[in-house]
Amino acid sequence: MAYASLETPMVGWVRAPERSAHYATATRHIAILLFDGCSLLGAGIVAEVFHAANELASSASHGWTYDVSFLSASGGNITCSSSIRVWTDGLDARHYMGFDALFVAGGKGARSASRDERLIAWLRRVHANTSTVRPIGEGRALLEAACINGVQQRDFGSYNVREERDDQNGNEANDRLESMKSALMLIKRDLGIDVARNVAERLMPDAGDSLMSLLGDSTGRSPADKVRAAARWLQENCQRSISIADAAQVAAMSERNFLRRFKMEVGVTPSDYLLHARLAITCSLLTDSELPVDKIARRTGMGNGDRLAKIFRKRMKVSPTEYRMKTRREAGI
Repeated sequence: MAYASLETPMVGWVRAPERSAHYATATRHIAILLFDGCSLLGAGIVAEVFHAANELASSASHGWTYDVSFLSASGGNITCSSSIRVWTDGLDARHYMGFDALFVAGGKGARSASRDERLIAWLRRVHANTSTVRPIGEGRALLEAACINGVQQRDFGSYNVREERDDQNGNEANDRLESMKSALMLIKRDLGIDVARNVAERLMPDAGDSLMSLLGDSTGRSPADKVRAAARWLQENCQRSISIADAAQVAAMSERNFLRRFKMEVGVTPSDYLLHARLAITCSLLTDSELPVDKIARRTGMGNGDRLAKIFRKRMKVSPTEYRMKTRREAGI
């Protein structure tokens, strides 16, 4: 039986973690991976950024909150390079569903941690379902060992994990600034530019133009940039009940103009793009999880099992159950 292909440019972009279907109480799950000999400098500022965002979002009644967890290979206390001990949770198969963002700490212990086979195997499994994976300084060694270095660099433009630094002081300052930028970009996306700016000003008032220019609003952005931002928003929120009108607002365009521009830039309509995103996640869950079809349909914004089966037969030429059996057999699962 011939199978329809989902190998379009859009499918490669879709790596959305499981999240709540209720926007009003939605939580972004942020993980920070630590190890013995890691530096708390960048990891600490990332945690503090999300903590400050929670405080500001709570006072402004925003929908998103952030749940930040420190993880390590075995859990329990790990000793940082400054000899400070930090309590962490251990790695768990439940993490395979991914996070909204995963930060990998830097520090002199990174090279040793990159040789931990269990840790590297866990990274390979988790990163596939994690929206954003960011190294902090030397943390890139772990991503390189897992063959996923450079993951998600498209989200943050100018950040280059291979950037050469002149000295250790400059290295630490840059690590702190770059990790803060990554966290702030997530907050800007979820809670808006005002919250992101307030967090930046509270935690690093001396950062000046470096952070403020990064967090600038959409003024001066081209229509193509706005469409790409809306496409990322559709991708990241495809598991919720969302509309094309919502995406048009993200792009700051009229719905009519957004539909026309989106087709020009992406090559498909926003509705088809959204459906591709949902189908990509559905295919992943059918292959990698034991969830029943009806539950997968609800978790991926596809409604119910009957509607998913109808769409699947039309697009994939097979039923969800047949797809699950075939892909598992081919993967040796």
